[in-house]
Order: sequence, then C-alpha cells, then structure tokens
Amino acid sequence: MRPTLYEFAGGDPAFHALAAAHHERCLADPELNHPFSKQDQHPRHVERLAWYWAEVMGGPPRFSRECSDHSAMLRMHAGNGDMSDLGRRFVACFVRAADDAGLPADPEFRAALRSYMEWAVAEVLTYPGPPGEVPSGLAVPRWSWNGLQPV
Repeated sequence: MRPTLYEFAGGDPAFHALAAAHHERCLADPELNHPFSKQDQHPRHVERLAWYWAEVMGGPPRFSRECSDHSAMLRMHAGNGDMSDLGRRFVACFVRAADDAGLPADPEFRAALRSYMEWAVAEVLTYPGPPGEVPSGLAVPRWSWNGLQPV
C-alpha cells in the first residue's frame, strides 16, 4: 500500500519545516511580505499552518480538532479582491520551500504538492468578496497522490 503524502514527506517534522520555510520565503518576497508580517498574525501561525497542510496530506486531524475547519481558513483569506499575482508568488514560494525543508525530491511527490497548492490558491481566489460569502462547515480537504479526495 502506498503511503500518504504526509507519511512520504516525513510526517509532522517535515510539515513543520515546510511551513517554516514557506513563511520565511513569503517574508522575503517584496509582494507577499505584507500579509505575512502583520502584527495581528496568530503567534502560532507557522505551527497551525503545518498542522493544516499535514492534515490535508493525510496526517492527523490536529488542525480540525484544535483550530477550526476549512471554512475558517477560507474566511481568513477572503475579502482581498483580485490577488492573482500574489497567488502565483505564493505557489512559487511553496515549491521552493519544499526544497528548503528537505522534502523528498521524488518528481511524483513534488507534482502532487504543487498541484495541491495550485488548487488551494485557486480556491482561495474564488472568494474575493467579504468573508461572509464563504460557506460554513467546510471540512479540511484531503489531497492524495491522485489529487483531491472526497471527505
């Protein structure tokens, strides 16, 4: 049986390293820096981001249990208008952060990570209006080697 993307990546330590590396790359990006350096950012942002991505990739439901659901994540990013260029930059930082974090270089694994982030950014961009437009009760998505899975 094939391992989950979470297991293949290396579990919690790998996703924490990915979230930390991604955060650092976004802080270093002149366009992405602003949303990642806000004073009101949650003090455990990197940890919670790692939990979210780990859960998406087949890891434990820590984000769902301790933080919230997918709707809350979408609401947090809603209401920013057209962010297409920021979305492309976000994906590029994510792809490079996988290198920085030392995630497996396996091409199929990397393609699965990239396709997830492209899908996730596209979904966030579907809510340019107020956060109230995001439906309630959306479960954290599950991503596999074959893409989005039913939850």
